[in-house]
Amino acid sequence: MSGSLPRPVLAAVLGLPLALAVGAAAMALTIDDRGADGVPPAPTASTPLTLAAVPAPAAGSPDCAELVAALPDRLPSGATQLDRRPLADPAPPGAAAWGVDEPVVLRCGLDRPTELTRTAELLEVNGVRWLRLADPVTARSTWVAADRPVYIALTLPDRSGTGPLQDVSTAIAGSLPAQLVRPAG
Repeated sequence: MSGSLPRPVLAAVLGLPLALAVGAAAMALTIDDRGADGVPPAPTASTPLTLAAVPAPAAGSPDCAELVAALPDRLPSGATQLDRRPLADPAPPGAAAWGVDEPVVLRCGLDRPTELTRTAELLEVNGVRWLRLADPVTARSTWVAADRPVYIALTLPDRSGTGPLQDVSTAIAGSLPAQLVRPAG
């Protein structure tokens, strides 16, 4: 023996720190930012909101871009104000959101809802005609603006009051021209 370590031992001595460093780096990339109690931090108004992709063929249209630019930074909801929330990348075009716990979400450029029939009951708010699609299971409603060049959906908790619908209606009326309702069938 010449006093040097055998090759397998040398490989282990040199490879072990490298393997530990790679493993630590991989763990750092996969561990989320949970606190000491294992619970992720609560979202805030500045936490980007992830929105699932939905079919919205006209979401990238100039009409939707104009509407999204005209939307307010805050919406009234009862006695509180809901701040506009950034959207996580990849953010869907024609979308906006406000609030933290139960966000209010707007989608522009959707297909005509099948519920929009000749006999569907519409409610006019600040010059915009809306179709309400209630979901009693989640206690949320989706309101669809039915009298604009593109269909716009506003989904909000039922307990949020009429403030979000009123302010969004004002933005829609100010940025997109009214047109005849086009029911299915």
